[in-house]
Amino acid sequence: MRIIAGEFRSRTLLPPTGNITRPITDRVKQSVFDIVTPWLENAVVYDLFAGTGSLGLESLSRGATSATFFESDPPALDHLQKNIANLSVQPRSKIVKTDIFKWFASAPEPTLRADVIFLDPPYAFLKDRPDDLKTLATQIARKHLAPKGLVVFRHDVADTLDLPWLHSLDTRDYGSMRIQFLTPPAPAADVP
Repeated sequence: MRIIAGEFRSRTLLPPTGNITRPITDRVKQSVFDIVTPWLENAVVYDLFAGTGSLGLESLSRGATSATFFESDPPALDHLQKNIANLSVQPRSKIVKTDIFKWFASAPEPTLRADVIFLDPPYAFLKDRPDDLKTLATQIARKHLAPKGLVVFRHDVADTLDLPWLHSLDTRDYGSMRIQFLTPPAPAADVP
């Protein structure tokens, strides 16, 4: 695993251990960032279910101002913290180590909303926790996503889940992986 472009281009990242996280291939990551790049300059980024932080760290390398990483798996957290330290981006990074669903249920609206949110849940969550993911998407759209922000939702191509308050901008399939690019259909202030 490595950073593809930007300030930290070609720097290696510690890969995940075990089968809890699913690393994204360099080819797919490049394709995703070809689409995401217009949102990244001086962006606030959330990397949900971050694993070892590949997407958030790539965003920082490409010009994002800050990244908040949400991860609770101890081995993934260990590699995430080491990857952040190895790139010396601690001042631009924050790690939320608690249950993501509980955090978003009680978190106040941030001063700065996220311009880009990577939503990369374990694939099983689409079948095992679809209502939790829909609630999470609603909380993101209502309180955390900038009015012209972007959600990048990665899941298995065989699974579908309509996320409330988000409109499909584009969908790309890479083998068994689907990546949806979603935006708020109206300014976030208009979301009830």
